[in-house]
Parts: sequence; structure tokens; C-alpha cells
Amino acid sequence: MRNGSWHAAVAAIFVCAWGGNQFTPLLVMYRDAGYSPLVVNALLGAYVLGLVPGLLTSGALAARFGRRPVAVAGVLASMLASLLLATGAAGVGWIAAGRLVTGFGVAVAMAVGTTWVTELSVRAGAPAATGARRAALWMTLGFVFGAGVAGLLAQWGPAPMVSPYLVHAALALAVLPLVWRAPETGGAGLRAGHGFSGLRHPRFRRVILPMAPWIFGSAGVAYAIMPQLVGDRVGEWGLLYATAITVATLAVGVLVQPFAKRLDRTTSARAVVVSMSLVPAGLGVSILAAAVRSPVLAFAAALSLGCGYGIALVSGLLELQRFADPGELAALTGAYYALAYLGFLLPSLLSLLEPLAGYPVLLGGLVVVALTGTAVIARHSRSYLPITEPADRQLVRTG
Repeated sequence: MRNGSWHAAVAAIFVCAWGGNQFTPLLVMYRDAGYSPLVVNALLGAYVLGLVPGLLTSGALAARFGRRPVAVAGVLASMLASLLLATGAAGVGWIAAGRLVTGFGVAVAMAVGTTWVTELSVRAGAPAATGARRAALWMTLGFVFGAGVAGLLAQWGPAPMVSPYLVHAALALAVLPLVWRAPETGGAGLRAGHGFSGLRHPRFRRVILPMAPWIFGSAGVAYAIMPQLVGDRVGEWGLLYATAITVATLAVGVLVQPFAKRLDRTTSARAVVVSMSLVPAGLGVSILAAAVRSPVLAFAAALSLGCGYGIALVSGLLELQRFADPGELAALTGAYYALAYLGFLLPSLLSLLEPLAGYPVLLGGLVVVALTGTAVIARHSRSYLPITEPADRQLVRTG
């Protein structure tokens, strides 16, 4: 198999991730258009309702029908979602529908796309860890470009509520032929695993589970909550500031991902512990930013949270690959991302609770929860590690 065969799979991940995050920097635009903060944050998290079912079912569909047709369906869903969002001026219902469909596209990119890239990388002679890093990198790059391009078009382009989505729809249409021609790796010939049996593995319950919600929980706090807290301090540049803080959070997440592999050890959960140390640190800075409403401190908090996001994303995938059966890798990857995306509901939850307690108090509560999870992971860092590697478990090699 040619070495570049994985490029089509990462293209599917990239374009779906672009669609998933293009809405984020536009939150300021929708608030300025008259939507309440609660409605805007609810729309931001609404696609979790489409994403979680997609994550939990797309792996099984890919095992039955193959990676490629499910990935094509994901790209099509992402394109349709942008077209629905482009009609959002007609009413909030169209935006909600677009966000729900967006969730399915992102679900496919994460669950099926990550597994597909890993399998194609292994076939080309690379370690499975290389495939995991490629998938995480291009997913984060999709998030970065989606937010950056959408924010710039909304700030200076024509038809700010339409043009960002049409650009993404055109990109998805261009990627479709490439994905359709990519090599297949799964389907009827793939040895069936035991569904979600890996969820019962002690490493999943005591290392991955306490960390996973903070992957997108930290990112969500960085680019959904921080711009809201300091929006009046940046005046007419609110949309540009929200775009910058989103792009910076994810760009730092990209830059630190190579270090996640260096930190990763087969003998401990060191990389996961490091990521979970950065999250409460970033939340601590965010408390100061909320108290004094400083755009500079908010930006600094976002950078720390972005570092935690990037390391957590990769280190969790590497942990998962060490004990997952190849036949259920796509399903377990979907479950992993479903847990990760629960954290994306944090902005909506904080908006609901904000009348009861100010953001400094709420963010302080998050610090306590994050530190508790870090302690649990550190306690079990060297426990329940795989002792042997079955000869037929190609996809859990760590290189």
C-alpha cells in the first residue's frame, strides 16, 4: 500500500472538524444579533445531541459496512449541516438542526476516521501510535482552520451569517471524491470484537474516564466562556478576539501534541497526568481573569487549557490502543470521544448556574473537580497495564 493512502482519511477528519468548530467564534455575532447567552451556549452544545449517538453507532456501522462508506456519509452530513446553518437567518430552528447534523459528521471523523487513519498507517509500515497522532493532529487543524476562517469571514466578509458556512460546504464537496477513492480497511472481513467490552477494562475506568471529559471541557471553557467574560473590555473587536482566542487555544493544542508521544510511557499514565495538571492550572488563571475581567489573563488561561487539551487528546488515544481489541477499536474510540464531548456541555452548564454563583466561584468548583480526577489518575498510573501483546493485535503497537 502506498505511503500516502492515509491522506484521504485525514482529509475526511479535517473537513468534518472544520465544520464542527466553525460555529464557535461566531457566538459573539449571534449574541449581537439578539440571541441570549443561554441560547447561544445551548446552540454551541446542541450538536452533542447528534454527536454522542453518532459516536456510539458509527464504529459498529464501520465494522459492518467498512470505514470508507461511513466516512463518506460523515463528510456528506458535514456539508448538509453547513447548508442548514447558512439558512439560519430564517430562524433559530435551522441553526439547531444544522448543529445536530454537524454532530454526526464530527462523530464519524473522530470514531471512524481515527481508526481508519491508524489502520492505513499500520498497513503502510508505520506504528499505530503514528496513526493516532496523525488523526489527532488533523482533527485539531480542522478545528483551527474552521474557527479561523469563519471568524475572519464573519468580521470582514460579505453575508457574515452565510458565507462562512458556504465556504465549508464547498470544501466538503471537493473532499468527497478523494475520500470515496481511498483504500478500505474494515467491513465484513474484520474480526468482530466484543462491542464495548473494553469499557470494563480498569485502565479505561481509572485513567481514561476521569480525564476524557476535560479534553473538550477545557477547550470549551477557553473559547466559549473566556470571550464572554471580557467581551465588554474589547469593544467592537469582540468577534476578532473570540476568533483569536479560539485559534490560539487549538493552535497550542497542535504544537504540544508531539510532546504527548514523548511523555507517553507504556509503564505509566505520565502523559495523562501531565495533561490533567495543566487543566486546573489553566482554570486557576481563568478565575483571576473572571475576577478582574482581563483579556490578557483570559488569553493566558486559554493557552494553558489548550496545552492540556492537546496532550490529553493524544495520550488518551495511545492509552486506549494499548488494551483495545482491533475488532472494537472504532467503537471504543467513539465511546472515548463521546466522553470527551460531554465536557463541551460545560459552557451551557456554567451559563445556567451563573445567576446562582459568579464565574469565579463556578470556575473554582471546576478546579476542585479537575484536581480530584488528577489524583485518581496518578494513583492508578502504573496499575492494570497490559503485560503481553497478542500477536494478532496489530493496532496496539506503540512503536
